[in-house]
Amino acid sequence: MQTISLKTALSIAQTSLERGRGSGFKPLVVVVLDAAGILKAYLADDGTSLLRFDIALGKAWGCLGMGFAGREFERRAAAQPLFINSLQAMSGGKVVPVRGGVLIRNKSGQIIGSVGISGDTSPNDELCAIHGIETAGLVADHGDAP
Repeated sequence: MQTISLKTALSIAQTSLERGRGSGFKPLVVVVLDAAGILKAYLADDGTSLLRFDIALGKAWGCLGMGFAGREFERRAAAQPLFINSLQAMSGGKVVPVRGGVLIRNKSGQIIGSVGISGDTSPNDELCAIHGIETAGLVADHGDAP
C-alpha cells in the first residue's frame, strides 16, 4: 500500500496553515494521516482553541475510515442522520462529518492519506486542505466528483 511520506505530510500541513494566514482566516489546526490512519503531521497556529485538534482529527479520521470526504459526509448527514449518529456512536465520537476533511490521492487515484483542518468555517478549512494537498502535487478529494 502506498502512503504519504513524513516530508510530504509536513509540507501539506505547513502550506495549509500559510494559506489560512494569507486569507485572514482564524487560527487553524492541521492534521495529516497516512493511509493506515497513523498521525504523520500535526501543526497548530498560535491562538487555536482547546478542541481544534480533536475536531481536525475527527474530520481526517472519518474521511479515511469511510473512504469519502467532508462534502459527502455533509450530504449523508442530511439524508441519513440515523446512519451518521450510529457511525459516531460506533467510532466513540471520533467522526466529524463536515467539510474540512479531505482525502489525499496519488495521481493513480489511490488514497494515500487524509487531511483534517479546524479553526475557521468548515468551507474555509476545506479550502486550506485542498491548497496544501494540491501544492504538494497530489490530488485533493473533497467529496465532489472532479
